[in-house]
Amino acid sequence: MTNPIDPSPATQGTDPAGTGTPTTPGSRPKPGPRPKPGPRPGAHEPVINHISAGDPHRWGRIDESGVVWLKTADGEREIGSWQAGTVEEGLAHFARRFEDLATEVEVLEERLTARSGDPRKAQAAAKHLLADLPNAHVIGDVAALQRRLEAIVGSADEVAESIKAEREKARAAAIARKEELAAEAEKIGAEATNWKHAGDRLREILDEWKSIKGVDRKTDDALWKRYAKARDAFNRRRGAHFAELDRERAGAKERKEALIKQAEELSSSTDWGPTSARFRELLQEWKAAGRAPRDTDEALWQRFKAAQDVFFSARNAATSERDAEYQANAKAKIELLEAAEKAIDPESDLDAARREFRAFRDRWDEIGKVPRDQMHALENRVRALEKRIRDAEEAQWQRTDPEAQARAAQFAERADQLEEQARKAAERGKDRDAAKLREQAAQWREWAEAAQSAISDR
Repeated sequence: MTNPIDPSPATQGTDPAGTGTPTTPGSRPKPGPRPKPGPRPGAHEPVINHISAGDPHRWGRIDESGVVWLKTADGEREIGSWQAGTVEEGLAHFARRFEDLATEVEVLEERLTARSGDPRKAQAAAKHLLADLPNAHVIGDVAALQRRLEAIVGSADEVAESIKAEREKARAAAIARKEELAAEAEKIGAEATNWKHAGDRLREILDEWKSIKGVDRKTDDALWKRYAKARDAFNRRRGAHFAELDRERAGAKERKEALIKQAEELSSSTDWGPTSARFRELLQEWKAAGRAPRDTDEALWQRFKAAQDVFFSARNAATSERDAEYQANAKAKIELLEAAEKAIDPESDLDAARREFRAFRDRWDEIGKVPRDQMHALENRVRALEKRIRDAEEAQWQRTDPEAQARAAQFAERADQLEEQARKAAERGKDRDAAKLREQAAQWREWAEAAQSAISDR
């Protein structure tokens, strides 16, 4: 089968008006005006517009002998031959080849505009296509392809520099962020004692670290060593802390087991007061002992508490029994006291009152203790009864006091002496002396009467 494409060079012809109208084979039409070049796309302009071959008759023709011609602004150029089908099929074939070439150009434009890949490679590919474009076996707007390829070549350097600057900026930001993360990790590794929160934060730092890209290998390795060293330091300190905590908990377990033994020994004691005080001391020692290992601490506490409960349950039962007894004693003492308050009358018969109070006191002591809240009130009533007897005894003693009676008699005797002296003075005519002596006698007489009255009032 004959190859439909003959890439051998041919004579050039042109459609001066660019209308795609076929020319007579072998003729050389006059050249028309050269089309103005389109604007060069900028580095960041969206230049991706689909390039269509359009009407192939506008850009080429196939003559009667099968030679294929491309129409350009500089004239026609032979690009091959077509022997495999109709003229329309041949034109369509070369138009499709133009579409394929245009697609390559569009791909390069897309990469450059999207800033994906290396702009230098896109530039090199565009230069290669430009170099091959004069010999391309295609029918279409080759001049448009040339302009777009030249735009790619011209803007690639600027895009490359821009991408480089952006990458440098991103690299600097990535390095700065990793330095911040490394510094934070170092602070955690050296100082943190909130182990769970700090451990969680180190893991968060690692997750963020992995997401940061664009750092060169040497710098990244140096920063990673800082983070890893800080994490290792934290893990060592945390491990040492928990190892020490394990030792402390083991010691606490031993201390608590010793306290349990003491508590179990005391649990059967009936020496309520001292044992209660000792249990309070044991509880304080328990709190000061610290926490035992988590899997045993609660079990140890239950054993210690059980020993306490045995003792305090027994004490509470004994206390309840004692309280009932004390209530009965209080009732008996109230009845006894009420009877004594009515029966004992020291004012009328002191000796009988003394005998009755002694009997009352003996019976009072035999009854025993009463509840604490009633003790003082009852004792106050007993003391009041006892005071009545003491007051009666005091009054009786004062009434029979020999010294008081002698003092009253002495005052009366002195009054008698002064009255006698006053009488004799009056007989001798010493009225002034007599009056003075009578005044003195009256004073002594008054004192004597007062002394005698005091004795009688008792």
